[in-house]
Amino acid sequence: MTEQNIPPEFTRPPVPPDEDGDQCTPAGPAPDQEGPALRGPTGAPVPGEANLRAQQGGALTTAQGLKTADTDHQLKAGPRGPVLLQDIHLREKITHFDHERIPERAVHARGSAAHGVFVANGAAASLTRAKFLAADATTPVFVRFSTVLGSRGSADTVRDTRGFAVKFYTDEGVYDLVGNNIPVFFIQEAIKFPDVIHAAKPEPDREIPQAQSAHDTFWDFVSLHTEATAHTFWNMSDRALPRSLRMMEGFGIHTFRLVAEDGSTTLVKFHWKPRLGVHSMLWEETQLTAGFDPDFHRRDLADAIAAGFPPEWDLGVQVFPDTPDHTFEDIDLLDPTKIVPEELVPVQVIGTLRLTANPENFFAETEQVAFCPSHLVPGIEVTDDPLLQGRLFSYLDTQISRLGGPNFAQLPINRPHTDVNDMFRDGMHQTAVHTGVAPYKPNSLGGGCPYAAGIADDAYVESPTPIPVPTAKLRTSAQGAAQVSFADHFSQPRMFYRSLSHGEQRRLGDAFSFELGKCMSEVVQQRALQMLVNVDDQLAGYVAGQLGLDVPAPTATPVELAPSPALSQKRGAFPVDGRTVAVLVDDSTAADTVQQVCSTLEEAKVRPMLVAPHGGVVAGVPVARSFTTMRSIEFDAVVALAAPTDPRVDMLLSEMWRHGKAIGAVDPATALLQRNGVDPGAPGVTVAAAGEVVRQVVTDLGEHRAWARIEPRS
Repeated sequence: MTEQNIPPEFTRPPVPPDEDGDQCTPAGPAPDQEGPALRGPTGAPVPGEANLRAQQGGALTTAQGLKTADTDHQLKAGPRGPVLLQDIHLREKITHFDHERIPERAVHARGSAAHGVFVANGAAASLTRAKFLAADATTPVFVRFSTVLGSRGSADTVRDTRGFAVKFYTDEGVYDLVGNNIPVFFIQEAIKFPDVIHAAKPEPDREIPQAQSAHDTFWDFVSLHTEATAHTFWNMSDRALPRSLRMMEGFGIHTFRLVAEDGSTTLVKFHWKPRLGVHSMLWEETQLTAGFDPDFHRRDLADAIAAGFPPEWDLGVQVFPDTPDHTFEDIDLLDPTKIVPEELVPVQVIGTLRLTANPENFFAETEQVAFCPSHLVPGIEVTDDPLLQGRLFSYLDTQISRLGGPNFAQLPINRPHTDVNDMFRDGMHQTAVHTGVAPYKPNSLGGGCPYAAGIADDAYVESPTPIPVPTAKLRTSAQGAAQVSFADHFSQPRMFYRSLSHGEQRRLGDAFSFELGKCMSEVVQQRALQMLVNVDDQLAGYVAGQLGLDVPAPTATPVELAPSPALSQKRGAFPVDGRTVAVLVDDSTAADTVQQVCSTLEEAKVRPMLVAPHGGVVAGVPVARSFTTMRSIEFDAVVALAAPTDPRVDMLLSEMWRHGKAIGAVDPATALLQRNGVDPGAPGVTVAAAGEVVRQVVTDLGEHRAWARIEPRS
């Protein structure tokens, strides 16, 4: 059959509407995006541009490079006939789609990430021979933030601990500092990790609630397993509701050992201190955000980087003598449920992290990145912390399962930025093409290569640390003097609670009341009250009153520890870089006023977002949000230049007033304040000319909220 006599029903389909001739210009990455460094599977630099990894050519092809004429219609026996088995493009396309998903992480499934750079200041040079901590050393990094409990599609703003994992691509290999935004953990030994996660995850009969700890199984576990008390208190505090990933502290949790050039050792705890300060949402804000914008934290991080406000953290260490008992001031440094107050051991800053670029591809980078605490470099070692010891095994095992085999380090985002000669061979997804016949040691057929490096060659050699002589195999916890610290589950939670401001304490009490109020078992509620009364009787009384239950008698007497002011988030004023301010206008607002306000905010490194009755442009400025698409949770403050009569505007003002956010208004907008019960003389409220309003709003932003409006008891 020739082309001239093909029946009309067999003619080719029309050209797709998105095509214009035989040429196309594929879209590249945005200016704020960056991909993994161009490295081969064995760490060698690959010449060329990073886009060589991206799709190539203008024509549509199969995975085998076969150019394809039609991807919209299946091969059929006639126009309405059955689909033919020989449709190779259909089978390949559908089969690949059916296998696109990989197992999500069992914990930390919901994540956001960014590329950046770490610059050391040299303060750690006397403590460790790790080269990336030498003075002025600059190291590329990839940082992933995450929630713990929720699935990959859960909301960002749930009450939860956040993961804070940093991958350093050092010249000596990959170093992963895998921590959280809370410095303690629920358990002391890794063998309990499946238990705490099973208890906190959705209950297995109904698979609810998602990404929440407010249910019976979680509280059943933590009220029985009282070593979880400290982490539970942190989780009920404002720390579990961060305003932004850019405004979270980070902690290595465990104690690590640093080894200096001369072989001397010290113990340290790692801290990430955000330059913007540590700030949180209010509980009502988190609920509104989870519905209005469940991707809020992910969007906030990406938008800030794209807008030119790269987030920064200082990396610091608390330094302790490396003594045989691993204790400091009666605190066992191997107990991951304990902190050492910063008033006892100040944090010494050793470098600064800056996030500079968003990922080019979420799956290839954020989803496939593999962090392991066992990824170490010379000069940094693990200690005998029993939770850390278990994590060394668990993380490696989980990456093998999730990423399809042992070659996950060859994925572009995981590739080291140094030579790799590991003698590992084959396995699923092997992309290196190894040469030679002797992937074993010792060998003569391979010339004895690779050689075993020594310390002089910057090899990783564990320092010879003394260990107690074992008397027996024991499946038990710490003994002797260490047992006192490990067994004290209430003194540090009491210190944490009493270090908070009155407002922070009340919000923590409300969190306990909400979570326990969602429990159906009164036995669980009563046992949780027992945990609370062992920490603070007034807190227990407040929560018991909310539950309608009696306060039990305490069964433990915590040690009275001095409060640690560093544990409170109310620490004064902080930079406002990248904060968002709603500029409320209508079609009658003067263009010069709008432009003056926006430019003044930008000069203060604040992001103005024009909010108007409709999209498009008002007063020569693009509208960021219309009344239909706005909600107060997006903004840290509002400058009202108009008083539109609209219930959505009233909702905006009333929520921002209730949440203690900075409010400014010029004279034409004062009616809006009056209409919504906003006191013009209240803290955090400014009524004045446009220039003065902006200056005062920026000042108020530094305090995060007008605390006096929402914490009258403090």
